[in-house]
Amino acid sequence: MTNILGLGGKFGNWRQPNDNFSLKPESLAILPEEVTQIVDVISLYSNRIVFLSSEGKLYQTDPSGFQEKLKAIEDVPPIKHICSGYYHMLAISDEEQPKAYGMGDNDSGQFSILNKQIEKKKPTLIKGLEKITFHEIYCAGYGSFFLNTTTNVLYGCGENYNNELGVIGYQSKEQIIKLHENVVKVFSDHSDHVFIIKTDGNLYGFGSNQNGQLGDEKQNTQQTPIIRKFDFPVEKISKIVSGFEHTAILTTDGKLYVSGNKENTGFGSDLFKLTEYPQFKKNNTFIKDISSGYEYLTYLTKDNEIWMTGDSNQDYNNNENSYLLKKITTINENFSFETLRCCDKPVVFLLNLESDYLSQDLGNLLEKGSLSDCKIQNIPVHKILIETRLGKDFVQVSNYLEENCTLKEIEHLLKWIYSDRIIKNSKRTKEILSYFGIENPSKTKLLKNDLKKLLFDEESSDFKLVIKNDEEDEEEEEEDEKLPVHKFLLAARSGLFLDLFQNLDQNLNNVQDYSGKSLETLELLISFLYTDEIPITADTDQEFIKEEFEDIVDYYQLNPNIPLLDIFEKCSKK
Repeated sequence: MTNILGLGGKFGNWRQPNDNFSLKPESLAILPEEVTQIVDVISLYSNRIVFLSSEGKLYQTDPSGFQEKLKAIEDVPPIKHICSGYYHMLAISDEEQPKAYGMGDNDSGQFSILNKQIEKKKPTLIKGLEKITFHEIYCAGYGSFFLNTTTNVLYGCGENYNNELGVIGYQSKEQIIKLHENVVKVFSDHSDHVFIIKTDGNLYGFGSNQNGQLGDEKQNTQQTPIIRKFDFPVEKISKIVSGFEHTAILTTDGKLYVSGNKENTGFGSDLFKLTEYPQFKKNNTFIKDISSGYEYLTYLTKDNEIWMTGDSNQDYNNNENSYLLKKITTINENFSFETLRCCDKPVVFLLNLESDYLSQDLGNLLEKGSLSDCKIQNIPVHKILIETRLGKDFVQVSNYLEENCTLKEIEHLLKWIYSDRIIKNSKRTKEILSYFGIENPSKTKLLKNDLKKLLFDEESSDFKLVIKNDEEDEEEEEEDEKLPVHKFLLAARSGLFLDLFQNLDQNLNNVQDYSGKSLETLELLISFLYTDEIPITADTDQEFIKEEFEDIVDYYQLNPNIPLLDIFEKCSKK
């Protein structure tokens, strides 16, 4: 695995049981070779860690003993998201009509039916959602939430002792009920306090607040949602994480604010108001990501430093103030990690999720063989991609592979060509790539950089998109714009282009007026399809382009998981 590293103790036995606590980031040897990428990690109180792969499969560790290789949890459909509360986990299936599954304790009705006797060790279908449309799931302490993003209705069940469901009363809610309306976003975690954003654009908070974890200078439990106003606008909130009696909020400009219990936030006293750490504020430190365990917080900076506060059960500095803010390590890797995940014990995982959509889409293209124009060992492939990635003529590549490599070795090589992913411990793949002059195949963004060479390259393109000039001024009549493209690449990333090219007369080498979009929007879209980046410049009319991009995922049938507008915002700030 190249996209995930772990550090910390042997919690959940992701490392050998006799290993001591380590601050050195390590690859996860327990993950089997079929796992191409881990997209999320959570933990349960029983010391089990659950991994979600990009293929939608779940893998879990066994705290009773170290496992050389984890096996996928069977009898569960593909999963698109997981989350965890105090003692339970939720998973949502990747289906047109999603289903929810629960694992762990159900003693507070977290799975809608109260059963204090059974701990569910495998994901179990949650009953009571058959007639409720929902698209997103969240955990909050002993509670569960289900959000309908179309109607903005939030449903829930589970414990409500500290009003973590935001309704009046203290009893458990075993039945799934409608909790709140006009909800567009939920922020909840290992905690019995919750934040939500509503359609009015305001941030609301409710639940336990005895140590100021709601950040409003009060200490009373909030039974129902009430507006929370802080020193920054709601639209600048990037992420909110929480645990036992603490909260951390990250803004889009890399600022970090915390409140709550002093031992968890790492301040010398309880914080009843959201506060910046002096160390980060003074040095203008940019925070990339934050994560929360049950009683501690972890932060990842732009410089790949990992900082920690709180009760981590590890005295890093060997003194009485071990819970104070401290830098625990710096990640010195060839590529930058963007995402943090914490387990309830002092274990931290770093994920690199960049370029996932590009490699994912091209990997699917290899699997399906769509629009292939040649073969290697009867495997359908795309000539120009093979030549671009290996830097050799296709005939030379094909002859070498068929004469010197087994079918399995060719399959492993093609996996790297189409997705930048090296099968773990594949020494032979690296030897083959070395023959073609590629000495560091694990370095990220090689695929993206190679595809940039093809962008609008007329010599290698096999198709032209013709954008008809609509100018009415006959005296200044301009020629139609022609954008050279590669059919296989556009088809890999867009359902609209796939349908177009599969149903197009093969004798045609261009098509006119198919989109109704502006030339500038189309150029930016194609650039994104090739690179996962939107090349916004000072001359770009950002407001106009952003308006057109708002419906671009649906119109071009792109991967619906791509956060296109988030990418637009990120690129516009470069």
